[in-house]
Amino acid sequence: MIKIRLGDQQAGIEAGELVSYKVTDHEFIHQKGSPGWGSSDTEMFPIIGPVDQAGFTVQTDKGKAIQDQHGLLRQFPYDLVASDGVSAQFEKRYKANTPIKNSKFPKKSTEEWLYWPYDFLFTKTFRITDEGLEISFEVSGEMGMPFMLGYHPAFKIHTKAPIIKTKNRSIALAEVLAAGSRALEVAHCNEISLIDKANITLRTEGFGHFMCWTEVDNMLCLEPITFYPYQLKQEELHKGFRHLNTNSAHKVTFSVKQ
Repeated sequence: MIKIRLGDQQAGIEAGELVSYKVTDHEFIHQKGSPGWGSSDTEMFPIIGPVDQAGFTVQTDKGKAIQDQHGLLRQFPYDLVASDGVSAQFEKRYKANTPIKNSKFPKKSTEEWLYWPYDFLFTKTFRITDEGLEISFEVSGEMGMPFMLGYHPAFKIHTKAPIIKTKNRSIALAEVLAAGSRALEVAHCNEISLIDKANITLRTEGFGHFMCWTEVDNMLCLEPITFYPYQLKQEELHKGFRHLNTNSAHKVTFSVKQ
């Protein structure tokens, strides 16, 4: 466990996963072992969404790649690059076409091995500032590499009637529950707040959209995404790709409004 802190803020990170974020002892992050999800945060890369109906394949300029839901990045571990009292940096380096063991095989997937036909370096950095907890992502790799990126943090719900707010919309937890596994799309949005016992706001750069997911009433995932995958047939998922031109930087800041 790596702990970073500043003033009344403290965060706990295990192998690149945010497992705790507290402000004056209020825990914002969903705790493993609680109902809802077995993780507390992860990334969706280089695709977002399921591909089982497309034979677990996605089209690229270098031919078809074998992927599973939300990509292969989460299937191999981070390396710690640097850490001090207020920040920690992790990275994952991938060599094109390297087979990655699929943890969903065989119970939830027919594909034992996943691969991607491009080299990439994925960097995740945590930093606590006076403004809150900043989590930034940087993708570097081959020019023209297609990709999607989503961040998947899970927040602990403390009250019976939390509200999700954007600048022009209020969303009840019931709406997210009704969306089910597809998740609720919140398009063209760079800032979203969870109004609960203590409020938290996510401000993003480089993503452009959110989707909200939960199937329980004690946890809520507010997920910055570059593309909402359920607007296309799985065979057409490649139409939602961005393409890497230079290092691609994306940032999420958790800030607390008391």
